[in-house]
Amino acid sequence: MVSYLEFEKPLAALEARIAELRTLAADGDVDLASEIARLEKKSAALLASTYGALTPWQKTQVARHPMRPHFVDYVRLAFTEFMPLGGDRYFGEDEAILGGFARLDGRRVMLIGHEKGHDTATRIRHNFGMGKPEGYRKAIRLMELAGRFGLPVVTLVDTSGAFPGVEAEERGQAEAIARSTEACLSLPVPMVSVIVGEGGSGGAVALASAERVLMLEHSVYSVISPEGASSILWRTPEKAPDAAEAMKVTAQHLERLGVIDRIVPEPVGGAHRDPALTAQRLAKVIDAELDTLAKIPANDRIRLREERFLRIGRS
Repeated sequence: MVSYLEFEKPLAALEARIAELRTLAADGDVDLASEIARLEKKSAALLASTYGALTPWQKTQVARHPMRPHFVDYVRLAFTEFMPLGGDRYFGEDEAILGGFARLDGRRVMLIGHEKGHDTATRIRHNFGMGKPEGYRKAIRLMELAGRFGLPVVTLVDTSGAFPGVEAEERGQAEAIARSTEACLSLPVPMVSVIVGEGGSGGAVALASAERVLMLEHSVYSVISPEGASSILWRTPEKAPDAAEAMKVTAQHLERLGVIDRIVPEPVGGAHRDPALTAQRLAKVIDAELDTLAKIPANDRIRLREERFLRIGRS
């Protein structure tokens, strides 16, 4: 079943009608095939037109969709031989950030990413994808391990931001994020980062300071959530749609601004409507990017990372 967002209400009503007619056709002697086909065509057109004209705030809602594929889904659908590695060797394990060895189309990689969870139990276990210091220190450990073994690093970013709790601050959240960002920038191996849902603040940048930064078509990437910006600027979260528009959070805006390098198309209606196709497209693009980066000398790749971030905001 598809969980419909607020702006999808007309689509939900149409698809409910189609489901009702299918039930009637199955139970009775009335031939409703032509009517069902007509409504299905109308539904497909409405879905395409709706998702072809999403506002930044609507894209934010799609990026947060409860059925949107997360790290564990991409591991299952796009990678093979995933071997998870846990712990930061300082404090403990943080399940908001997962990582380990994997294969992408036969290529060995170090795969790291945020995991939000899919239901109440897993969301609590993964802390809604909000990494703690031990999560970012684990990421640093895995990136250093990848550097020693000469494995390219792939990161899948999907977080509203790093965990802001007191205990995280007590354990050095800001320092861990800064060191994770530094580890990305100094990697001797190729690195490709993909914003697959939300890319929120330093919690995202700490895993996305790569020479190639990609975004799924309906993902968002910003220094603060639209609600947070609205609360600061207008003293109310109700202005979140205006904040999303002003901050240019969408992949399309950020590609034009030079913040990201490439947009990966999603199936019509968003990644949650066809996770397998989304994962297939994502795997193909990441593989192509790694092929290109493998031809560039290590020192040049490090310089490319530095230049791409220093370039942001100059023009």
